[in-house]
Amino acid sequence: MIAKLDYRHIFPHPNDANEDGIVAFGGDLNPTRLYLAYREGIFPWFSVGDPILWWSPDPRLILNLEDFKLRKSLKKRMKHFEIRFDTAFEQVLQECAAIHRPGQQGTWLQPDLIEAMTSLYALGKAHSVEAYYENELVGGLYGIGVGAVFCGESMFAKKSDASKVAFAVLIEKLREWGYKFVDAQVPTEHLKSLGAIEVYRDFFLSKLYEYRDLSISDDAWKIYGSIQPK
Repeated sequence: MIAKLDYRHIFPHPNDANEDGIVAFGGDLNPTRLYLAYREGIFPWFSVGDPILWWSPDPRLILNLEDFKLRKSLKKRMKHFEIRFDTAFEQVLQECAAIHRPGQQGTWLQPDLIEAMTSLYALGKAHSVEAYYENELVGGLYGIGVGAVFCGESMFAKKSDASKVAFAVLIEKLREWGYKFVDAQVPTEHLKSLGAIEVYRDFFLSKLYEYRDLSISDDAWKIYGSIQPK
């Protein structure tokens, strides 16, 4: 039986999830509850009209930073974009919500979730990476920083390879800042092609709990102006 959350900011253990990976339902998207969920290896994912569903799938997709595969074709494309950090967070979320995804109707990134994520951004816990082409935002991604773990949430691209370039630059910076891995959540062939691997939930949780309280450099994410990839 799936647990129903109440007013308390308490989650069941992720290993109590059902076979689909649902840990609990209900509650709210209060920033304190939302950030606690990520610290516990849980994230929200639900459709319009459904209650809030809280997930911890098994297997879990992670990307160890040293395993990232930068293809030669992508490296050649990188010089065409300018990359910025934390300069258009809400716009990135709006674009992620609006982008058409094959086989998907509507979006799980609804206004109340965008508002909650924006609150985490204001607290310095959520971040965005933006790709610009001729000074126009054409791609990007966002996620949550939990200690030395970056929990990737969503990405969009309005120009070929824009989000991939943003991701490649992000990986470079995460290494520089002392992050350990990216939580990519649900397995996809695209992320696997970049070096992500599927792991058992217990393994993921052990790594998350090991790194979630590590301190990251105070200079992390404080990037002023654009980065011109080479």
